[in-house]
Amino acid sequence: MKAVFLDRDGVLNRAYVRDGHTHPPRSIEELVIAPDAGPALARLKAAGFRLVVVTNQPDVARGSQSRAIVEAINAALAAALPLDEIRVCYHDDADACSCRKPAPGLLLQAPLHNLAQSVIIGDRWSDIEAGRRAGIRAAILIGHGPADVCVASLTEAVDWILESKTCS
Repeated sequence: MKAVFLDRDGVLNRAYVRDGHTHPPRSIEELVIAPDAGPALARLKAAGFRLVVVTNQPDVARGSQSRAIVEAINAALAAALPLDEIRVCYHDDADACSCRKPAPGLLLQAPLHNLAQSVIIGDRWSDIEAGRRAGIRAAILIGHGPADVCVASLTEAVDWILESKTCS
């Protein structure tokens, strides 16, 4: 089955800038789901895509965030959006795991999707690189940088997926 792999923070929900770096919400109260996420994801579901969140959450390994809060945020997203699965890497760079993007491990976990017909939507180079290493059909970057497609929003990414013959 074909899938759209989605980064979480900065794609599905607001990422916060602190000290010049982007960060996930610190609590369920800080969770702000992107206004276009529900309608955009509903269009992908109607087109037959599985929706799989793939997210790095290294603050758990660093001790600055609890796993329980990450799971509560994920549960809130799953309740509000038509997601099929959420895959999380809780490791930091020093752990050298195979699941921390840009490694492709989160995209290669069972159930394995038809990666040649799947895409990834992210907001960082590591999302794009994980998709390329996994062998997905297209890597879409919300923003500017090296990717197969660069867009300004999740809605634009979905428009591209649904209009592109390369991902059908």
